[in-house]
Amino acid sequence: VQLVESGGGLVQFGDCLRLSCVASGFNLDYGAIAWFRQAQGKQREGVSCINSGPDTTYYADSVKGRFTISKDNARKTVYLQMNSLKPEDTAVYFCAAATVLDATSWWYTFHYDDWGRGTQVTVSS
Repeated sequence: VQLVESGGGLVQFGDCLRLSCVASGFNLDYGAIAWFRQAQGKQREGVSCINSGPDTTYYADSVKGRFTISKDNARKTVYLQMNSLKPEDTAVYFCAAATVLDATSWWYTFHYDDWGRGTQVTVSS
């Protein structure tokens, strides 16, 4: 499994970004893909997750109503649409894949077997 993130950048408060995670060697019809982020000096935290069978989405409270996770199985890609960005959203964003997920605790990193290298998102005030 190889996960490659893209779409990060430097934006201003209130701007939007769409992150992409291309998942090679992973069947998006099954399992789950999550987005995590890690700000400098802080622990990695779960941002959002999309689980299959049927597709169900989950969000951290800090991003509900602003971020939307989606996937395109044919393109093997999971997206994270981020609107109304705030400086506190600044972090490196990672995508992660789980073959089997306990969705009741999707935000724990130990569920995920494979990780991308991350993409930097910086939001200026």
